[in-house]
Amino acid sequence: MTRRIPLDVPLLIGHRGAPGYRPEHTASSYRLAFAMGVDAVEPDVVATGDGVLVIRHENEISGTTDVADHPEFADRRTTKHIDGVPLTGWFTEDFTWAELATLRCRERIPELRPGSAGFDDTEPILRLSDLLALVAEASVEHGREFGIVLEIKHATFFAGIGHDLAVLVERDLRAAGWASGEHPLWIESFEQTVLAELRGRRVQGTYVYLLEASGAPADLIARDGKAATTYADALAPAGLDRLAQAGGEAAVDGISVDKRLLLDPDDPAAGAELVAEAHARGLVVFTWTCRPENAFLDRRFRASGGKAAFGDYGEEWARIAATRLDGVFLDHPDLGARAFRG
Repeated sequence: MTRRIPLDVPLLIGHRGAPGYRPEHTASSYRLAFAMGVDAVEPDVVATGDGVLVIRHENEISGTTDVADHPEFADRRTTKHIDGVPLTGWFTEDFTWAELATLRCRERIPELRPGSAGFDDTEPILRLSDLLALVAEASVEHGREFGIVLEIKHATFFAGIGHDLAVLVERDLRAAGWASGEHPLWIESFEQTVLAELRGRRVQGTYVYLLEASGAPADLIARDGKAATTYADALAPAGLDRLAQAGGEAAVDGISVDKRLLLDPDDPAAGAELVAEAHARGLVVFTWTCRPENAFLDRRFRASGGKAAFGDYGEEWARIAATRLDGVFLDHPDLGARAFRG
C-alpha cells in the first residue's frame, strides 16, 4: 500500500525547510516553512559513524556547519570520493552523534543569502528523529497534518562502509510511528536500490525516484559500470513503463525531475508532455527546485542586479505550474504559496 497525494496540487514542499530565510535543515527553517503554508518538508538524511541518521544536505559538512572552527576535529579533515566525485572536508560518518551535536549550522550559500547567514552558529544539527517530533508538534500547532518528503543520500556509498541506510531509516520511522501509513510520507532517492529495499521492508509511503537532467545513478554505476541505465533512459517511454510496473524490481510511485527538464526553451511543450506521459502510467511528478534568485533561474527569466537578485521567478514558476505536475520544491515557501496557489 502507498499513500497518494492527499492535498491540493501541486504539493508545496519546503526544500530543507525555508532555506531562503534560515540556514537549511535547522529547526527554525522547518518551523518557518510550516508557518508559510507548505504541505510537507524535505529532509536529506545521512549517517554518523555510530549509526544515527542526521539531517544534512550532504555527508560533507564543511559548508553547512562550523566544524572547521573546532580544533579538536582538525585531524578529521580528509578527501573522499563520494559517488565518483572527490570531496575534501569533514564527513558525518567520521563522527559520533555526540560529536556532531557540538556543531552549529551555517548558511550554505551566504553570498546569495546574507540574511539567512545572519542566523549562523545559532542552531544545532537535527537528527531525523528530532524532525519527526517537530513535524508532529507543528501539525498540532497549525491544526493540519504536515507530511515529510524524505530524501536518502548516498546509500551505495554508505553501504560500502557498513551502514545500511534502509535499515536505519526504517528503524527511525517505525520508532516515531511513520512507517505504516499513519502520516503523509514520501521517500525519495537518486538511487532506486535503497527505495526497493525500503519497500521490501514494508515501509509504507509514496516512493519517488529522483532524476537528474544528465548522467546515471550511483547504485547502477556501481553495479553495471558503463552499461548503467542513465537518467535519460528512465525518462524515455520504455523507462517510464519499467518504473511504473507494479511489483517490478524498479517500480516506484513517482518521479522528481530537475526543473530544466520542464523548461526546454527549444520545445515549450516538452514539460507538459513528460508530465502527461508519467501520469498516464500512474506516476506522480515533482520538480526541484523553485528558487527566485537569478543564480538559479532559467536564463530567460533572469533580471539585472546580480546573482542574488530576484528575477522573474513568477513567469518561470507559471510555466512549471502549466505542466500540471503534482509537487514543487521551494526554498521560499511564502513566494511559492502565492505563485502556485494564488
